[in-house]
Amino acid sequence: MDNQTNKEFFFFITEEWEDERIDKVLNGLIGSLSRSYIQKLLKDNHVTVNQAGVKANYRLKRGDEVRMELPSVAKTDILPENIPLDILYEDEDVLVVNKPKGMVVHPAPGHLSGTLVNAIMYHCRGNLSGINGIMRPGIVHRIDKDTTGSVIICKNDFSHNHIAAQLKDHSVVRRYRAICYGNCKESGGTIHVPIGRHPADRKKMAANVKNGRNAVTHYKTLQNFSGYTYIECSLETGRTHQIRVHMASIGHPLLGDEVYAGGRKSPFRLEGQCLHAKTLGFIHPRSGKYIETDAPLPGYFVHLLEIL
Repeated sequence: MDNQTNKEFFFFITEEWEDERIDKVLNGLIGSLSRSYIQKLLKDNHVTVNQAGVKANYRLKRGDEVRMELPSVAKTDILPENIPLDILYEDEDVLVVNKPKGMVVHPAPGHLSGTLVNAIMYHCRGNLSGINGIMRPGIVHRIDKDTTGSVIICKNDFSHNHIAAQLKDHSVVRRYRAICYGNCKESGGTIHVPIGRHPADRKKMAANVKNGRNAVTHYKTLQNFSGYTYIECSLETGRTHQIRVHMASIGHPLLGDEVYAGGRKSPFRLEGQCLHAKTLGFIHPRSGKYIETDAPLPGYFVHLLEIL
């Protein structure tokens, strides 16, 4: 690399990088930037080759002059908040927390307080990855507001890149507990149905829609009750609302799910779907050891099982 400032990278392509994709090469040269972020920089014309914009799949040629400008970091109105955290695991690279019901993971315009991000900003004192932008520091994945359980937080870009890669290749263990409507006759099964935006309601997801993305959920029956089933679901992929959409697609929507239950009203006092991210397992980005955490079932879930 011939020249580097705080905002710009500049170099010529040599034989070792010839015919490689530009996003792959930049990711290898600048390990602190994820490949998806580099692809965004390419899309937004922050990267040029021979003073011209290129796409992420551009194959480099020997002698190409590559320049990449990093946008200055924007200031954020998000403030740290002293919100108690239920910590399942923590070290200098990662933090795993047991998110309570009703807490949003990351802020959005008009909703900048009371989120998990506000809480971890206070707890981590600024030591969070920045790859997902100023609104999502440390966030590498998320769960819904009314889903409880395990969320992993990355304290630096090194750990973020490693965990993001594991999520992408589906090697992160994610096991959920849920209660669904109806009795599952089978002991378990696999739902392999693509998921995409609902064609009529863009706030919802739907199964088997045009241009849907590959989605795989494994489920097993833990216990049948009168009109309900206690199940465990394992995610092979991580699409938005995946378990909720998949279970609804086989006629067993989650108890309390006001979006995908087809108008069914829960006879119990619930705040949203009965879904808990119980087990989270991953390879530690620095030590290479397998780490697995277990989030105990929340009180409302235990009480509901007792009632059933």
